[in-house]
Amino acid sequence: MELTDVGNLADAVRREIGKIVVGQDETVELLLTSLLAGGHILVEGVPGTGKTLVAQAFAATLALQFGRIQFTPDMMPGDIIGTSLFNFQTGEFTLTPGPIFAQVLLADEINRTPPKTQAALLQAMSERAVTIDTHTHPLGDDFMVVATQNPIEQHGTYPLPEAQLDRFLFKITVGYPTREEERAIVARHGHQSATPRVADFDLRAVTDAEGLAALRRATATIRLDDAIIAYIVDLIRSTREHPAISTGASTRAANMLASAVRAYAALNGRDYVLPDDVKRLVPPLVRHRMVMAAHAEIEGLTPDAVLGEILDRVAAPR
Repeated sequence: MELTDVGNLADAVRREIGKIVVGQDETVELLLTSLLAGGHILVEGVPGTGKTLVAQAFAATLALQFGRIQFTPDMMPGDIIGTSLFNFQTGEFTLTPGPIFAQVLLADEINRTPPKTQAALLQAMSERAVTIDTHTHPLGDDFMVVATQNPIEQHGTYPLPEAQLDRFLFKITVGYPTREEERAIVARHGHQSATPRVADFDLRAVTDAEGLAALRRATATIRLDDAIIAYIVDLIRSTREHPAISTGASTRAANMLASAVRAYAALNGRDYVLPDDVKRLVPPLVRHRMVMAAHAEIEGLTPDAVLGEILDRVAAPR
C-alpha cells in the first residue's frame, strides 16, 4: 500500500463517520493515529457529547467487531475477560469469553469500577491477549480500547492508577460543540431523544483486516530522523525536570510518541516525520502521564499549560 492510499483511506473514514457524527475532528484524527500506532485511547468528556457514537461509527467504518462494557461498581474481572465453566456433558472446562473479545472495545465510564476490575484490562492493552486459568488467548492485532470517563461527576468513581493511564496512547478531552455544529446535530438527530443507531445510517466499511495490516506495514516504513528522535527524548526528559511536575513521563511515553508520529505522518501522506507532528501529539500523549506538583495545582496550572511551556523551551530541529 502506498502512502497516498493511507491518506485516501483516512479521508474515506472521516467522510463515513461524518454521516452520523458532527464535529469531533480531533477525536477521529487521534483514533486513526492510534489505530495505526497500535494504541488505545482515553476519552474524557461530559455526558451527551457523542463519545460512544464516535467509537461505534469508527468500528463500523473499518469493519471491526465492536464490543461494549458498561462499567459499574459491582463488576468483577471475570465479567470482562470471561471464565472457564465446567461442562457436565463433556466432563471438561469450556471457555465462556467475556466482552473483551472484540476488536474495538468501548470501556464506558471506566472509572466507575474498582481498581482490581480496571486491572483486568492491563494485560489485554499491553499484550493484546488475556490469560484465563493459565491459558493465554490472543485478541488480535486490531484490538483497541476506547475508554470513556466523566470529568464532572466524581461521586462513586475510582481514579485510574498511573500504571493504567500509562497504557493509553492518548487522552482526549471532548468539549461541547460549536454553535453551528450543535445546530447541525439537532437538525440531523433532533427527531428522536434516543442515541442515534449506527445501523440506520448505512455506513460503508472502507477497508478490511487485510487492508488494516497493509496500513500498518506502510506506517512502519516512515523515516524517523535522528534529530527527531533526539527532540522526542528531550521533550519527554523535560517533563521530569520541570518544577511544576512531581513525576514526569516514562520511557514508554517516548517510545509511544515515536510510534504515534510515524502514524500521524502516514495519515498526512508523508514518509518522514516533521517537528510539527511531534508538537501536535505531545499534549494528548503526555498530559495523562504527568503528576502535577501540589503547589502547581494550587496555582491552577494545568498539564497542557506546562506542556506548552516545555514545547516553547525545547528547541525543535530545523
